[in-house]
Amino acid sequence: MTDIEKTFTLTNDQTGESSKLPIVEGTYGPHCIDIRKLQELTGHFTLDPSFTSTGSCKSRITYIDGDKGILMHRGYDIKELATQSSYLETCYLLLYGDLPSQTELDEFTYNITYHTMVHEQMRSIYQGFRRDAHPMAIMCGVVGALSAFYHDSLDISDPKQREISAHRLIAKVPTLAAMSMKYSMGQPYVYPDNSLSYAANFLNMCFSVPAEPYKCTPVLERAMERILILHADHEQNASTSTVRIAGSSQANPFACIAAGIASLWGPSHGGANQEVLVMLDEIGSKDRIPEFIAKAKDKNDPFRLMGFGHRVYKNFDPRAQVLKESCDEVLAELGIKDPRLELAMELERIALEDPYFVERKLFPNVDFYSGIILKAMGFPTSMFTVLFAVSRTVGWVSQWKEMMEEPSLRIGRPRQLYTGAAERPYVPMKKR
Repeated sequence: MTDIEKTFTLTNDQTGESSKLPIVEGTYGPHCIDIRKLQELTGHFTLDPSFTSTGSCKSRITYIDGDKGILMHRGYDIKELATQSSYLETCYLLLYGDLPSQTELDEFTYNITYHTMVHEQMRSIYQGFRRDAHPMAIMCGVVGALSAFYHDSLDISDPKQREISAHRLIAKVPTLAAMSMKYSMGQPYVYPDNSLSYAANFLNMCFSVPAEPYKCTPVLERAMERILILHADHEQNASTSTVRIAGSSQANPFACIAAGIASLWGPSHGGANQEVLVMLDEIGSKDRIPEFIAKAKDKNDPFRLMGFGHRVYKNFDPRAQVLKESCDEVLAELGIKDPRLELAMELERIALEDPYFVERKLFPNVDFYSGIILKAMGFPTSMFTVLFAVSRTVGWVSQWKEMMEEPSLRIGRPRQLYTGAAERPYVPMKKR
């Protein structure tokens, strides 16, 4: 990141006064106008609802170009990472900035594996939730509760303690997620198996039962690895921004990640793959696809094809291209005859051949394929967003860690444009 000697001149049409603001240049992407001294220079703030035109930070972690379909972590293309890397190798890259050597990866893998267990007393926390509680409601509580059990890594001013907390979160969130699923199903918890890979261990904790061990095939393990990698980080989205602003108050990392999970829970953010299956249930059968395709084309009809197109990617979702391959492999491996999955594949085929969707680049996105894969694996739809949280934990932690290392860190404090009532006198009750 380089601050170049260029300025942007802002002129007030009413007074004729001009102010110069510095322009900041990044490695890629549009230049930014540094408005930190805007009020001092002009007496005005900016108004940017949803912050879609405001850069909230400088970051070296992830770069997205939605128009070109580019997603890079630390300069590495997401497709190369998803097809050649492992999830823990990608975690190391996000946390530390470079791909690890074999020795570094072995040590990192050991550190994560060492922390996969959670304190036994945490089992009792689950009993306080209703049996029909949504797993995301449970995750908001139990992840935040980690700060009550691991006091030795809460000093955020200590780099070593920050690192230990990062390792613990990456290691323990899958365990807590699997326990949340087991609790909602009324099944006994399954402890971590440190002889398995990160992805295989998670699948084993979710699907193994004492009476019948779970067999994780290489195809399922690879598909889960790819889902984890493809969702690991996505720049300054709603949940990541939530983690950063919570962390700016000096909150402990477990509380910050719990805040991110709460933000992710919203259907406009982490619930998109679940919405895909809801849509498929609404369509119901293959013979009704043309009817719903027509509804999707009708501007006056509120129906939309979930899992097609993306707010950020205006061309194609690079993650979807990788996950489609895994989707085909998983369905072939399991040989599932599920009408809903067959419906999804037919919908994909028709949409990709329809000029309306092709011309508008409304291609299937990562949520479309991940929803199908998770359904085929046997995950209940209530767990889909939880899986997203498991994957995104490393992104949240990396962004939090980067922010905490920033010397100029200050608490986040957005401003507002007040549009309420003007000052008025208090009216006694008898006169109202």
